[in-house]
Amino acid sequence: MAESESTVINTDVKQKDPSEALVIAVTTRAIFNLEEEHKLYLEKGKEEYTRHQQANQNKPLSPGTAFAFIQAVQYVNEKILESNPEEKDLFDILVLSNNSPEGGVRIINSVKHYGLEISKFCFVSDEDSTKYLKSHGVKLFLSADRTDVCNALRRGVSAALVFHQEVQAPSTPLRVVFDGDAVLFSDETDQVFQEQGLEGALRYERAMEAVPMGEGPLKAFAMHLGKMRKKFSQEKSPIRTYLVTARSGRDMGIRAIKTLREWGLAIDEAFFMDGAPKGPILAQIQPHIFFDDGLHNIQGAQNVGVPSAWVP
Repeated sequence: MAESESTVINTDVKQKDPSEALVIAVTTRAIFNLEEEHKLYLEKGKEEYTRHQQANQNKPLSPGTAFAFIQAVQYVNEKILESNPEEKDLFDILVLSNNSPEGGVRIINSVKHYGLEISKFCFVSDEDSTKYLKSHGVKLFLSADRTDVCNALRRGVSAALVFHQEVQAPSTPLRVVFDGDAVLFSDETDQVFQEQGLEGALRYERAMEAVPMGEGPLKAFAMHLGKMRKKFSQEKSPIRTYLVTARSGRDMGIRAIKTLREWGLAIDEAFFMDGAPKGPILAQIQPHIFFDDGLHNIQGAQNVGVPSAWVP
């Protein structure tokens, strides 16, 4: 560990083996509503922000966008351990924060207040905290800072930008929705579409129908999620996954389905929207998190109160 990282272990929580677990790192602004505090930080600086956090260290923060997702992940761990108490393939959540450890006391107290199963708190003073993700074995990084997310993606870690919104906590099981191109799959067809339009993209897809698509930035996370889901029958699974893509089912759906089959990735439900808005279907699914590379789709999801994460 570098001197600029201080890790606090949460002794209230059973520690996981990071080589076996699905490690998710979340920043404090992704999990809690820190908009007012962040504004203070930007306007008055780090010292004033730290003073404010220390003065309010016993006042729990209110839930943020990724809060319900973390709760649902915890539910999955409970169900996995119910069926096999020795299981090591569990979710492991750690908080990555640019707070000093002194300013982070409020974060730790808030986590304990809500009974969140977060194993570690990493307080990092470096400008680029994402350099520590690989050493912790992180498979997914959720942040409210765009630079952080871009840095993580450059380092080969699945990452997405969480926008602040008021979220109604949906019930269990854990429901995760993925967009297709540039999220689960590579953006190869998107690039053909930009250069040659819809007709060119359709021609390309027909010619490539038997060839699986390349990997997108969230494929590794989706595959690990799929592996955990296979521990249960479909009816009893505490995890449900969805593909909601702008592709049309008639012209571009076959290659997507064949790619998932080739990867061995089972998805519970797939919706080929043919360019229609995704908001209405997301409102029906009520996911704990929705990953998309299109900001218009993120906006549509936010409009129906769905927690969203943008993959730039």
